[in-house]
Amino acid sequence: MKSTTWRHRVAGLLLWPAAGLMAQTLPPAPVAPAMPAAVPVGPAYTLAELVRIVLTHNPALQMAQRTREQAEAGIHTAGALPNPRLELSDGRLRPSNGGNSGYVGGWGVSQLIENPWLRGARVDAAEQGLRSSEAQLGLTRSEVVAQVRVRAYEVLLRIEEARAAGDELTLLEQTRERVRVRVDSGEAARYEIIKAEAEFISARQRQQSAQLALEQSRIRLNQLAAGQLPAGWTLAASLDDPLPALPAAELRERLLAHNPELQSLRAEHERQQARVREAGASRWPGVELRYSDTHEPDNRQSVVGASIQIPLLDQKRGPRAEAQAEQLRARTRLEGRQIELQLQLDAAVMTLEMARLRVEALGSGAVRDAEAALRVAQAAYRYGERGILDVLDAQRVLRTVRADLLQARFQQQAAAIEIDLLTGRDAAQP
Repeated sequence: MKSTTWRHRVAGLLLWPAAGLMAQTLPPAPVAPAMPAAVPVGPAYTLAELVRIVLTHNPALQMAQRTREQAEAGIHTAGALPNPRLELSDGRLRPSNGGNSGYVGGWGVSQLIENPWLRGARVDAAEQGLRSSEAQLGLTRSEVVAQVRVRAYEVLLRIEEARAAGDELTLLEQTRERVRVRVDSGEAARYEIIKAEAEFISARQRQQSAQLALEQSRIRLNQLAAGQLPAGWTLAASLDDPLPALPAAELRERLLAHNPELQSLRAEHERQQARVREAGASRWPGVELRYSDTHEPDNRQSVVGASIQIPLLDQKRGPRAEAQAEQLRARTRLEGRQIELQLQLDAAVMTLEMARLRVEALGSGAVRDAEAALRVAQAAYRYGERGILDVLDAQRVLRTVRADLLQARFQQQAAAIEIDLLTGRDAAQP
């Protein structure tokens, strides 16, 4: 009995040498057909280069630029002076009680001298509209840049997940072949090869899913660039890119001063204030000056006059009330959104800190513990003290911990990107 146990242990040492977590003395067995990873052959872009390409071709940013140009043209419309009015008359005079008959004609010209307060309020409203559209352009730019950076790091995440899935598939293939040898030699039960085969099939499906997720993330990123990225492009970046460290007080100040959404709401509030002034000044639209010259058979008349609209029946109370209500509405939106963005910034800062703690905990402790547990399970299996289920469970735990580490690194970058979006880091045109 002891001799049989000793021979089993020697056979286990020959079949599965202990050379670390992933090292194997035997060449890896051929892996069953799986979806091959796409081999990149295109250029490698940094994040800055990728952002530049997307900003050049992104349709949403181009539409925001056209909106700004429209608002800029609105200033010229608001500041345009009213045109003069020319009147011409022509006819004949036929008196019924005697007198001279003959040609009757004349001409006249009139010019509205607009109320300067009315015109100034209208121009001010148009200028605030331009400020609002510029802030909206900055907001669109910030959102596009944030989407590019998030999706770029998502591509990096999917690359790491696909690589980890491929490594796991290779390891399970080797494990399956060694378990088959032990089962065929009668040293292990039949259920061990069944379990190993099931784990291998699951790993192959995970590898295929990871590769599909990678391709989908690349397509979504290319959509932001309107399909202008070449085939096979790659990213010269990493999930471990350094993160800026700013105190919470400074971030809050930057939020209040540079957030493009708040700038747009402030401009809209000031625009509504100008609308209130415009509605009040519209009671007195201006003075119309007139000059007319009339020719008759017996005389000639030259008349100079002026006319003004007196607000007796219409005091413009309706337009003023509407403008005041819209102003209060704009102020409420500004104050409410300011509080929401401050709370959103605080949540993003906390998310970033939690992600950092997760990265430190998983990278320095949990991964090493899971690797050590797998080595112990492999050694115990070699000596016949544990079954294949313990090895597969240890591999599953290691896979989960490594996946959690990748997610924590991605969440860390995503939280930093959200902070940059809230503080308006990429809102200004370069």
